[in-house]
Amino acid sequence: MGGDRRGWRRHAIDLSPLEHRDYRRLWAGNAIAFVGFQVTAVAVPVEIYDITGSSFWVGMMGAVGLVPLVVFGLWGGAVADALDRRRVLLLGSVTMWLTTLGLLVHSLLGVESVAVLLALVALQSAAFAVVGSTRGAIIPRVVPPEKIAAANTLGFTTSNVSMMAGPLLAALIITQVSLSAAYALDAVLYLAALYAAARLPSLPPLGEISAPGLRSVIDGLAFIATRPVLLVSFAVDIVAMVFAMPRALFPARAEELGGDAAVGWLFAALAIGAVVAGATSGWVGRVQRQGVALVAAIVVWGLAVAGAGLAGNLWLAVFLLAVGGAADLVSAVYRQTMLQTYAPDEMRGRMQGVFIVVVAGGPRLGDVRAGTTAAAVGVQASWVGGGLLCAAVVLLALAVPTFRRYRAPTATDPQPSADPT
Repeated sequence: MGGDRRGWRRHAIDLSPLEHRDYRRLWAGNAIAFVGFQVTAVAVPVEIYDITGSSFWVGMMGAVGLVPLVVFGLWGGAVADALDRRRVLLLGSVTMWLTTLGLLVHSLLGVESVAVLLALVALQSAAFAVVGSTRGAIIPRVVPPEKIAAANTLGFTTSNVSMMAGPLLAALIITQVSLSAAYALDAVLYLAALYAAARLPSLPPLGEISAPGLRSVIDGLAFIATRPVLLVSFAVDIVAMVFAMPRALFPARAEELGGDAAVGWLFAALAIGAVVAGATSGWVGRVQRQGVALVAAIVVWGLAVAGAGLAGNLWLAVFLLAVGGAADLVSAVYRQTMLQTYAPDEMRGRMQGVFIVVVAGGPRLGDVRAGTTAAAVGVQASWVGGGLLCAAVVLLALAVPTFRRYRAPTATDPQPSADPT
């Protein structure tokens, strides 16, 4: 019995990063706030559709949010490298909270202005980019190097829990109470993130400081371009999302697998798999060959997606998508951890800014790829072919020696070599 318990602990999610007070506050604050963020992510499109009756205007949310996400992801990372990261995180968090209050006031007053809603979405997207890039750069300052992978696993797992719970909670509140109540809940829950940011210690920049302008952003991109480990880690993520993200094909596939009820399960399957993987992720932090592990996880992602496209019934498709979601969580942990530990502290904000841009932009490009390919060759060919192509192309990353040999840092070797060769 004792041996069974010890074996379970080795595979259960590693909670040891929560022993560090500042990380514990950040994790808890973000976990609580992200539930509200997901509620608002449902409420805004519902409100826009109620006002316009048009899916076109709902789709415009993605367009108006993408540009500020890219711009402020890159610029916000540069700011996080030049200023006290606590202050940058707090400013970005306050801005996000104020946008939620703006949505609440707009709803309470019954203004029904799509222009105002889209403007608030753009502002929220900009603030989200700054907050995300800064928080990612803070993690290596509040936990030891050997715990960064576990800290990232905790963060990604709770985010996926919120991605499941938030929309369900939003549907309940919107249908049983009101849109205003949904925004109010988000505003209240986001206070947890504000508290966590406010309680951080001062986190001034370390090393060489660059003014947060265009030159600083270009320096960050040049740093990535001359470091094969970082360049390949971004490249494999883009391959995974552009070639194999099947999200845009879910509605069409659902018609074959059960209609409206099926589409909800298809959308939920990836998050379900990610949560299960997070709950059993104790082994993730013990893997040293993180470059090879990252490629293996993306190969599993591509093959699982391809298998789901071939599945003849809903539950097999959901199971295979859940396997893909589990692999995606593992790959996300390794990509984030490599980025946080390989780059020096004075570059981490800019690296996280690029990470935010790639993570948010990749799936959008994947939607475009999947939709246009499906129009040309059919849904199944687009879905299955994309997954197989992803699994094949990502193996090319192993041809890069520094990436193939990359190992996670340890407590005695906290900063891996940044040798660009």
